[in-house]
Amino acid sequence: MLELPAPDWLWALLVALLLEAAIGEPHRWHPLVGFGRLADSLERRLNCGPGGIWRGLLAWSLLLAGALAVFCALRLALGWLADALVLWFALGARSLQQHVAAIARPLAAGDLATARERLSRIVSRDCSGLDAGGVSRAAIESTLENGADAIFASLFWFAVGGGAAALAHRLANTLDAMWGYRTQRFLHFGRVAARADDVLNWLPARLTAASYAMLGHTATALRCWQQQAPQWDSPNAGPVMAAGAGALQCQLGGAARYHGQLEARPTLGCGAAPTVADIGRALRLVRHTGLAWLTALCAIGGYRCLS
Repeated sequence: MLELPAPDWLWALLVALLLEAAIGEPHRWHPLVGFGRLADSLERRLNCGPGGIWRGLLAWSLLLAGALAVFCALRLALGWLADALVLWFALGARSLQQHVAAIARPLAAGDLATARERLSRIVSRDCSGLDAGGVSRAAIESTLENGADAIFASLFWFAVGGGAAALAHRLANTLDAMWGYRTQRFLHFGRVAARADDVLNWLPARLTAASYAMLGHTATALRCWQQQAPQWDSPNAGPVMAAGAGALQCQLGGAARYHGQLEARPTLGCGAAPTVADIGRALRLVRHTGLAWLTALCAIGGYRCLS
């Protein structure tokens, strides 16, 4: 709200939500697809030779500065509508719902091969050897974590700084997804992208974890968050998934294979191993959290318009 007067901010939020509900994610000419191709091209040019961290910082800075410059030009031409368009592109609620539901349907019908293939479109782990429980676990983890990254963090940064802040967060999150791996190729070059994403998502992740806890089994979620999140490798995914697993009272985490390497991950949550029915429960938790956030944001925006 620091970037926009209250009425313009509220109009931008409402228009973005209408576009998200009516259209969802653009299937053609999506700005993030073009940004990803540009980032990939720049990485191939700069990720070579010594000074990998500095080269990664340069690439990260050039990409964000260029995108923000384009946004500023659009802002001058379109006004608050540019903020609405950016938030629409940043939000991924409908896309997340569609992708995860597309996994749950064949899994419920016993078509494990199709469920694995569709899961592989939204996660970076090796899905080929997963059983039905493994597919359910991965789908729920992706639902909870992507809810935090693609929905609630975008809303948080839009509330803080309008379209510019939402854009900066979304692009930083995209670069982390592309470069933030501890592989030989990205260990140094992707370090800035990974750390920047950690910083930008620190507070939104904890607000999301608290929201999951409030809308599920609260005491269990808070206990899992406190006891299990510090054991998780990611400082932001840990609270989100631990609280979400506790809120759903199912077990997430455990060993998973990434890039050909088996990673021993701690167990999150409690109760039984997840089933396909728990995928629907996870989607409902994210939807209810979204409704709670939007109610609060609209109330704040309305109050500021009247004050």
